[in-house]
Amino acid sequence: MMTEAEIQQLVSDCLMANGCNSENAAALGRTISAAERDGSASHGLFRMPGYIASLRSGKVDGCAEPTVERISPSVVRVDGRRGYAPLALEKGRQALIEAAQENGIAAMALVNVHHFSSLWVEVEPIAEAGLVAMAFTTYKSAVVPAGAKKPFFGTNPMCFGWPRGDQPPLVFDQASSSMAKGDVMIAARDGQPVPMGTGVDVEGELTTDAQKIIDGGALLPFGGHKGSTIAMMIELLVAGLTGMDFSYEAQVNDNNDGGPPNGGEFMLAIDPNHFGDADSWLQHSEMFIENLAGMEGAHIPGDRRYANRAKAAIHGIKISAKTLDSCKEFLNA
Repeated sequence: MMTEAEIQQLVSDCLMANGCNSENAAALGRTISAAERDGSASHGLFRMPGYIASLRSGKVDGCAEPTVERISPSVVRVDGRRGYAPLALEKGRQALIEAAQENGIAAMALVNVHHFSSLWVEVEPIAEAGLVAMAFTTYKSAVVPAGAKKPFFGTNPMCFGWPRGDQPPLVFDQASSSMAKGDVMIAARDGQPVPMGTGVDVEGELTTDAQKIIDGGALLPFGGHKGSTIAMMIELLVAGLTGMDFSYEAQVNDNNDGGPPNGGEFMLAIDPNHFGDADSWLQHSEMFIENLAGMEGAHIPGDRRYANRAKAAIHGIKISAKTLDSCKEFLNA
């Protein structure tokens, strides 16, 4: 078992041994350890090989210094300078929060970042500040549009956070693909099948073989054409608005070293106190959530993550020996 602090330190040591400065390494350490703490192994230490590969290839600048600019009263633009996304997000967060509190609604465009992590890590602090928050990002072509035969969209995750006063915020984070690619990769690594409808093989045929989906196949959008249109919307919000690569462009421009491509992210923050119901919006929405939670079989997004977090604080975080050994190899660049 490891503590969250021990995972942070391991990540930081590995990254600094391969070209990251301490500030970028620490931001990544906080992101990766949070994923492990909350039970999201597919976005934790499992991704270290990709991070290290992109440092060693020179694609990512491990010493990047993000810049934050308020380009209008309600729009913040953060240039990651070819660095990893976590530090750019941390640098821009307060400016986004302040813009939303001043104007009722604000957006943040992140450009020139390499995004490889969970979105809930980014949205949760904004919701904890009392704001409704949304985040979207793209990837490389990995998802077949409904009715098509070849991948075009990225996995295109989306995240939504709702503030709940003194309680932890309600946060959901999901890919627009039928399954997150990281989860398919873990299934392939472990020799486990995935549900029918997750993806197709290189011939475009449906398969439950995770390795065939990874090796030349592709993922499918969730919900058929409905997930496909959401993936399309995310492409336009992220790349259309910011000028960064669409997923199909990132597929061409990336060096395919195993790490994340250069791209963008779009975030939205809303202050519910500016929408005409400042005195009762929280109580009203809490009644809704309580009624939902009281339904037999209903699930409130984030509850499992918070339960895993509480358990990790008491018992520690279990990391497989194989994963730990692979990370320790990165200490010797």
